Amino acid sequence: MNVKRIKIFFWIIIFSGFYNYAQDVITANKSFTKEVTKITTYTSVQMALKAIDDFDAETIKNMITLNEIPAPPFKETNRARKFVEMLTKTGIDSVWIDSVGNVLALRKGKKRQKKVVLDAHMDTVFPLETDVTVKKEGATYKAPGIGDNTRGMAMLITILKAMNTASIKTEADIVFIGTVGEEGLGDLRGVKHLFGETSDIKIDSWISIDGGGNGRIINGGLGSKRYKAIFKGKGGHSWGAFGLANPHHALGYAIALFEEKATEYTNTKDPKTSFNIGRIGGGTSVNSIPFESWMEVDMRSLNPKKLLEIDNIFKSSMKLAVKKYNESGIKDKITLVIEPIGDRPSGKLPETTPLVQRAIAVATYLNIPPQLSTGSTNSNIPIAKNIPAITISRGGVGTGAHSLHETWTNTDATKNIKMAMVITLAESGLLY
Repeated sequence: MNVKRIKIFFWIIIFSGFYNYAQDVITANKSFTKEVTKITTYTSVQMALKAIDDFDAETIKNMITLNEIPAPPFKETNRARKFVEMLTKTGIDSVWIDSVGNVLALRKGKKRQKKVVLDAHMDTVFPLETDVTVKKEGATYKAPGIGDNTRGMAMLITILKAMNTASIKTEADIVFIGTVGEEGLGDLRGVKHLFGETSDIKIDSWISIDGGGNGRIINGGLGSKRYKAIFKGKGGHSWGAFGLANPHHALGYAIALFEEKATEYTNTKDPKTSFNIGRIGGGTSVNSIPFESWMEVDMRSLNPKKLLEIDNIFKSSMKLAVKKYNESGIKDKITLVIEPIGDRPSGKLPETTPLVQRAIAVATYLNIPPQLSTGSTNSNIPIAKNIPAITISRGGVGTGAHSLHETWTNTDATKNIKMAMVITLAESGLLY
């Protein structure tokens, strides 16, 4: 290959890369870009944006205070009470804790024909006895839960204070919410209640703050089905009762059967569908036939139909495994109980949804490269109901989420507070 051809080949590769990059760039419709540009020219908004920077140390202080109050699912009460105290001190029209433990703080709009929610979940994945003391190293803060999600809660306080400081008025009501039960076996119980028949409010738009890359805008809810499968038998001595039906043996057979059928399904079906056996337990001693054996299973898909199909594969595999095991010549029988422990609906809002467009426009304005994605967050519930909803990032740099060595670093993190505020103002109809 001569020099000229090498040069041509080189530039083809370069321009091809630029083209592919350009194809991946997400841009908002011009009308939403103009809307966001106009909003950010208001003196009150400029004042609020500056206030967010000025309040940075206070935001960190609030984050630490909230983090050092343990809040596993179903035990968020103490953290919720502190959150109520902080919201009240900041200044809010009304604040209350609903029947399932969510904290709701209402900032009234002028027209009050619409309610826009800004949400951060209050719970963590850690047991009550976990040491959640925050340790600081430079701009990095270390503690279980420090990013996920006390940072999000602290952001809500700062946004409310910035809006109050700048005397910002909106057409719609804005409701600042700290939700319970987002994590694990909490199964989105807080947000499910808010969109249920007994909810205290009717919600028109939903914005969650919860993890991810700085420019991530979740407009797709990743649905999941979760079960605890329990295999039961009489139990007995490993020698004296040898040959008696063994729940552990039945569970092993069930895992093998489900893994085979589920793998075949997930290898050949689009979009992506997943399965995982996350926990197994049971038994009393090495020389005892257990009377019970159990496993917890998680299955996920963005497509509701695919989620139901793998759900059916799981249930039929469990039942078939028990049937075949009981017919294998063992003494007595194994019984099976399948308990639902999680159900998150899936769905996706189009990129053209005004709330999604506003999020893209605001991120672009703040020089945060926007990226649409899917995830399993509080937004799953409104998205599945076709209600405008997104989940956005808490900013900074986080590592080790859901682990004891979780960290969060304050790197240009006020940008994401500004992003959350401006999206909320655009969706609420800024008056002045």
